[in-house]
Amino acid sequence: MTTASYTVRKWVKPEDLNQHGTLFGGSLLRWIDEEAAICAIYQLGNDRMVTKFLSEINFVSSSVRGDLIEMNFRVVAFGRTSVTLKCHVRNVFTDDEVLTISTIVLVGLGDNGLPVEHGFIEAAEGNERIPRRASRRL
Repeated sequence: MTTASYTVRKWVKPEDLNQHGTLFGGSLLRWIDEEAAICAIYQLGNDRMVTKFLSEINFVSSSVRGDLIEMNFRVVAFGRTSVTLKCHVRNVFTDDEVLTISTIVLVGLGDNGLPVEHGFIEAAEGNERIPRRASRRL
């Protein structure tokens, strides 16, 4: 299977911190969920993605205000209606691992809200599967 990866970086800002002055786990998980969905849209060509499953989440190190967090997603497998990703998060400045999620499963839905088959077995490297819409210029 062709592998594809998607990397995004986030800057840890004051509103992302918990009461101890470190990155709030909920903020990081929100970023992971959103970016995993974007990665899945690129892979399945469906902009109606939902997260079905996240494997164990083990926070290894913390980050503080001003740190850059790098999230790397790798396509692991395709199901009939889903794509499975792996996510590795690291602190760019310290190179410390922040966490790894070995399995994130996202499912594409049809207009009726039910899972829809996508027909893909290989990862896409570019944006050729992105759904296109008419321009909405004002």
